[in-house]
Amino acid sequence: MQIHETIAGVRAAMRTAGRVVFVPTMGNLHDGHIALMRQARAHGNAVVASIFVNRLQFRPGEDFDKYPRTFEADCQRMVEAGVDHLFAPAEVELYPQAQSYYIEPPAEHASILEGEFRPGHFRGVATVVMKLFSIVQPQAALFGKKDYQQFMVLSAMVREFGMSIEVIPGETVRAPDGLALSSRNGYLTEAERAEAPRLYRVISELAAEARSGARNFADLEARAMNILRINGWLPDYVAFRKKLDLQSPSAHDSGLVVLAAARLGSTRLIDNLEV
Repeated sequence: MQIHETIAGVRAAMRTAGRVVFVPTMGNLHDGHIALMRQARAHGNAVVASIFVNRLQFRPGEDFDKYPRTFEADCQRMVEAGVDHLFAPAEVELYPQAQSYYIEPPAEHASILEGEFRPGHFRGVATVVMKLFSIVQPQAALFGKKDYQQFMVLSAMVREFGMSIEVIPGETVRAPDGLALSSRNGYLTEAERAEAPRLYRVISELAAEARSGARNFADLEARAMNILRINGWLPDYVAFRKKLDLQSPSAHDSGLVVLAAARLGSTRLIDNLEV
């Protein structure tokens, strides 16, 4: 695996790489990331990953400074996964001056759900991904569906800008007890880790009821929020939405997803399940 720390270096390598498939990450890799990298192999000649902890998508008081940096271990896992190139720039390389131009997703995509509780998050995500796309110039890119809203926002960005990049989803990878793999799972205490799979169980029950014909979405959501609260969680939302644009569904809509975000102790977890 070739490691590139500069924009010039990765651009030079991409000129002869063939069909490039890109997997952007912030490092601290888990099996979900590795599954994306293995999946990428089927879609092109060169698998390119990046590691960059993007300050723009963190709000003040969030965990930018304590976000785990595990570069050497990440590199070893990428080699084992068959990654051909790693782009790992320093912050000054990607942002040589304070960023003043941003990609601003529309409010109906970026100010709901995660965006309501993390204002500006998707502006930071979309801006850094656009910048990485401009540098790496891939023909395809993979993003995990665990971050469902992120996948929707980035897919819409690529589509509306007419970018010649195929955006490919990766299914959520889970631990044997159902917990969606996430870098933030490492913040959980032993007791919290034992409780954490409840989030998946709760949304699984909601999805099952919706598949059976239940359409009292508000009641189902309120019941789920209450179950989480009485078990020690602080839920931000549990919500049924349309998969296409994450807008609120009517009783007659199909193609739904149920999404949830809740804090367990000091750790905020998200999950979703298509109905």
